Amino acid sequence: MSVPERRSDSEITERRLLQSTVEVARHVFASAAASVFLVDQETGELVFEAVSGEGEKHLIGTRFPSGTGIAGWVAASGQPMIADEVTTVPQFAHEAAESTGYVPHSIMAAPVIREESCIGVLEVLDRSSDWRGELADVDLLAMLAAQAAYGLELLLRLRRSEAAPPAAAGGDDVHLLLQRISDRVPRGAGAADPTALKLLAVAEELLH
Repeated sequence: MSVPERRSDSEITERRLLQSTVEVARHVFASAAASVFLVDQETGELVFEAVSGEGEKHLIGTRFPSGTGIAGWVAASGQPMIADEVTTVPQFAHEAAESTGYVPHSIMAAPVIREESCIGVLEVLDRSSDWRGELADVDLLAMLAAQAAYGLELLLRLRRSEAAPPAAAGGDDVHLLLQRISDRVPRGAGAADPTALKLLAVAEELLH
């Protein structure tokens, strides 16, 4: 596990969309923690980009080698995984979990897909056995992962614009993406669930 890197103020601001996703995920599953990893396209490393619950104070920016643990398997395969007892799953990386300061009993993980490629992973640790909803766990997790994809896409575009020369910064491109997020989160009677409402509020706030 490598040392977290310092993030720019703009990255911290735009990550709020991802943070709202993990906070909603943690709430709806009544879980101990939820997190979003970004797959570094150059190194393949898994990078914590948003955390709610256990580890939220120190894990942002922390990196793990490509293929580490259940998140690494999900990133490589592009398939979700639900492990109700992690000790029975060969993909679970106990040492990596220990290094975060929290070793879960159960993990749900879903790929975050952008243009048919996995750019990240959404994880939920130790969800409550009392939670019940209209959707199956894996279906709801997939919906939340789709929202995380918008946040990661925004971060990726922001980082590219900050690295580009001023004339090619592409600020309008980032603004258009935020507008797309706002437009695609459902409104009206179907937007009563907390995921849609919270993500919509964050996207619209960032637009102004």
